[in-house]
Amino acid sequence: MATLKLKKSPAAKAPRPSRPPVRGTAPRKRPTLAEAQAQRAEREPAVRREEPVRQPPRQRPPAPARNAPNTAFHAERRPAPPAVSRHDTDPPDSLRLSKRMSELGLASRREADEWIAKGWVRVDGEVVRELGSRVLPQQRITIEAQAKHQQAQKVTVLLNKPVGYVSGQAEDGYEPAAVLVTPQNQWRDDRSGIRFLREHLRGLAPAGRLDIDSVGLLVLTQDGRIARQLIGEDSEIEKEYLVRVERLEGATPPAEQLALLCHGLSLDGEPLRPAKVEWINADQLRFVLKEGKKRQIRRMCEAVGLKVLGLKRVRIGAVMLGDLPPGRWRYLRTDERFG
Repeated sequence: MATLKLKKSPAAKAPRPSRPPVRGTAPRKRPTLAEAQAQRAEREPAVRREEPVRQPPRQRPPAPARNAPNTAFHAERRPAPPAVSRHDTDPPDSLRLSKRMSELGLASRREADEWIAKGWVRVDGEVVRELGSRVLPQQRITIEAQAKHQQAQKVTVLLNKPVGYVSGQAEDGYEPAAVLVTPQNQWRDDRSGIRFLREHLRGLAPAGRLDIDSVGLLVLTQDGRIARQLIGEDSEIEKEYLVRVERLEGATPPAEQLALLCHGLSLDGEPLRPAKVEWINADQLRFVLKEGKKRQIRRMCEAVGLKVLGLKRVRIGAVMLGDLPPGRWRYLRTDERFG
């Protein structure tokens, strides 16, 4: 027979004894508006501090003029003393070292500056490295073996320039004469003993001009000394030309033409240096000049009623064109000198 078990009802829990509230955690009574104002009045000091009087905003000074001196941090500047040039204390007869070397024929100015920077130049036995150094004419200048070796590697080319090439940079679609300096165009009778190298084309520049419609001897060089010797302002090297001419109507009588061509003409407002001019035959003249202005011979002939039909340079100093064919070139030999 099944029995019915009855669950015991849980005993009611005894209430916890009440604890006193923790200090500061007891709920506060919210003061009324009147009480809050009274409390705030008690906390304020009896005598209030006087509030500082507000100053009006400071006025900024007017901006100075654009180019006016700034005197905000410094007093008015005194004028600076005149700068003294480094050369003001040099002797009056002193020269730049590079210029003096060029005058002595030791190097071009560019070469001289390069050698000075490398320490290859001595003045009275002392190495000079400062560019712009000055020397007296009586001081002794020498160059080191490295400079002599570098200079010995430079070459000079003699070219028989044909018509249709310009002396310097390409212009008006015409090529410079330097393009003819190739192994294929080297004269087979070149007796210089120099073997062609590509390095010989680097820095190769004309030392003198020859018009596009003129032919004959043209010098191209890497050596600044030769360039200065041939085209420097004080050059005394003669250049010889053969000129075929045609007499124009109303031209000056032949005797007067020759006298004017030798001396008495001016170009570009400057008188020309004396020249040697003579008739070779009825239509050909021989010119010997010591200067080379642009189209000088053609303009000289026009001034006396002569038209130039052909012009050929056959000599520069002691170096002759000789049998060098048109469009061919050769090296300047070590035994050849222009002057």
